[in-house]
Amino acid sequence: MSIWGKANLLRARDGHEAKVLSVELFFDLVYVFAVTQLSHHLLENLTALGAFQTLVLWFAVWLVWQYTCWVTNWFDPDTMPIRLLLFAIMLVSLVMSAVLPDAFGERGLIFAACYASMQIGRTLFVVFHLGRRHALSKNFQRMLGWLCISGAFWIAGGLSAGNYRLCFWMLAVACEYLSPMIGLWLPGMGRSRTQEWTIEGGHMAERCQLFVIVALGESILVTGATISHMAHWEAPTLIAFLVAFLGSLAMWWIYFDTSSQAGTEAIVRSKDPGRIGAYFHYTHVIIVAGVIISAVGNELAIAHPAGHIATKSLAVLIGGPMVYLFGNGLYKTVVYRLFPFSHVLGLTALAILIPFAYYTDQLMIAGLTTAILIVAATQESVSRRRMLRAE
Repeated sequence: MSIWGKANLLRARDGHEAKVLSVELFFDLVYVFAVTQLSHHLLENLTALGAFQTLVLWFAVWLVWQYTCWVTNWFDPDTMPIRLLLFAIMLVSLVMSAVLPDAFGERGLIFAACYASMQIGRTLFVVFHLGRRHALSKNFQRMLGWLCISGAFWIAGGLSAGNYRLCFWMLAVACEYLSPMIGLWLPGMGRSRTQEWTIEGGHMAERCQLFVIVALGESILVTGATISHMAHWEAPTLIAFLVAFLGSLAMWWIYFDTSSQAGTEAIVRSKDPGRIGAYFHYTHVIIVAGVIISAVGNELAIAHPAGHIATKSLAVLIGGPMVYLFGNGLYKTVVYRLFPFSHVLGLTALAILIPFAYYTDQLMIAGLTTAILIVAATQESVSRRRMLRAE
């Protein structure tokens, strides 16, 4: 049969863990650019409205990646049709990422059209390939229905302006993000059960982990690019650069030192891996948001280390680490069924820091938040290893 026919494109379920393939890593490169665009958008629109707009755009970027991740968990990216599908999504994602800074401006319709075409087009391809009798068919048909509904809201927002655009796009995000929570229920089609989402746990966990690496890589790129544009490397600038690097290192440590392999095992051992996989996506959107916000804080601290703390700079300098710790805490609650005590301590320390921040400068706050992250990472690492030895 031709590669264009209805050959079996599904991954083999032979008891061996499905590996993340090079084409999937290549696919993720587009999202390094997307995350960079989002952090720049937030930096240039550091207001309550700008933050909310960036949040909506981040959800859009995440949802494209997330839905594609689920498809490549079921379908083999080494087959030519799936590989070409990924390349097509990459191309449209690159255009979508390019217009991100002006998505709430003149290029809103381009952004919306790119987004809707990827979500609907990819799902149409899957529905066409599976036919009507496959066990996954109903699930993807329901998914297609919800994506068509959200697509209408995306296009309506692209044709609107101002607050109307924001409202339409909020509805679109809600359709896609919340519909899996109700089993993609649609009238006449019923609902899916997470037990029917027969995912490959190791692959799903590794894909989420790799996106965290993508986000942390973008944070390091921002750190390097900011200091490279500085005309004079004075001592406060170099200290802020070191603090930003140590902050990225602490973020890596918090996520990967104790929970990466455990995350894989949580899905593999679960009686309902589909539900755990869904939880992974709901928690990782918060984790990566924390990295994006922290990258903006790092850029501010390096560019203006002695700058006075204003509310908007405080929101990213302390808010970024708080969001990151909170997201990691939720993720580890899924993995270990317990919110880590180290994360409670870290969140408490960051909250205590807020009223005192207005009496110092951006470098001092960046240094203190980094120190708190390092302490949290150290405490969790030591306690987790003690528990493993006790077992």
